[in-house]
Amino acid sequence: IVTVNCARLLKADHHATNGVVHVIDKVIATTTNSIQQIIETEESLETLRAAVAASDLNSLLESEGQYTLLAPTNEAFEKIPRETLNRILGDPEALRDLLNHHILKSAMCAEAIIAGLTMETLEGTTLDVGCSGEELTLNGKPIIANKDVLATNGVVHFVNELLIPDSAKTLFELAQESEVSKSMDFFRQAGLSSHLT
Repeated sequence: IVTVNCARLLKADHHATNGVVHVIDKVIATTTNSIQQIIETEESLETLRAAVAASDLNSLLESEGQYTLLAPTNEAFEKIPRETLNRILGDPEALRDLLNHHILKSAMCAEAIIAGLTMETLEGTTLDVGCSGEELTLNGKPIIANKDVLATNGVVHFVNELLIPDSAKTLFELAQESEVSKSMDFFRQAGLSSHLT
């Protein structure tokens, strides 16, 4: 699937006497803002704006290149327990891992994403992309709220749920989500859970 500024290419290579015509499915709008400028002007990305500034990712998101930002909305950050969010925001390394987990190494418009695709993030981890009816899914969840916001250096998709990589979790949080969750109860009963958090 080929796209032009996120418009789908319907028919290619119509040769004329003075050139060639490609038919696309929408009008291409002028794009003037970088990904960073979109973050700075969009009200629903206020928390993300603060997180990007704290992690020194501003320069990357306004640099030349082609990236996909899965931009967590304010709503996405609000779904995380306050204690967990404060811990990540206060830990520069965990915060950078969290944000890099939301950035893909290439520009991917929604039209060009094929179900079952595995995409690599800037952090080096992978995200599974699929479909649920008409909706795109990330790791099995239909969490993309707004798609294909074009930037001069890529594309932004708004997501309403935070994608927290393992590297941004504590040992306790990792264990709670795994097959050793019952063992965690023993650590808690023994008064040792503080070592895992």
